[in-house]
Amino acid sequence: QVHFVESGGGLVQAGSSHRASCAANAFSNLELYVLAWFREAPGKQREPVSCLNSGYNMTYYLDSVKGRFTISRDDAKTTVYLQMNSLQPEDTGVYFCNAVKGGLPLYKSWGQGTQVTVST
Repeated sequence: QVHFVESGGGLVQAGSSHRASCAANAFSNLELYVLAWFREAPGKQREPVSCLNSGYNMTYYLDSVKGRFTISRDDAKTTVYLQMNSLQPEDTGVYFCNAVKGGLPLYKSWGQGTQVTVST
C-alpha cells in the first residue's frame, strides 16, 4: 500500500536553511507521478507549497516561497525533497508530501508530516 514518510523537520531560526525529505513507499513507476509538498500552518488549511514532475519541466511554487524553496526528487530512491532557504516564521507548519493530479492530492492516506518551526 502506498504511503508517505516525511522527515527532517525541526526548530530553526529565521533566515536559516533546512531540508525536508519524504519517502514515497510502495510506489511502482514513481516517475509517472507528479509529487508535491503541502503545508499545514497553525489554524490554516493544508495548502500545496510546491510540486514537480519527473522530467523537471513542470514545477509549481506557492508565491510566498518562490525564490526560497526548491523541490527535487530522486526516483531511484523514491524520495522527494524540499530545500527551504531564508526561512521565515510564516513558514512554520507541518509539511506533508503526496502525489498529485490536477493539483489535487492523489492519495487520501497522508503521512504523519514533519514539523518545521521557524523562530525569530
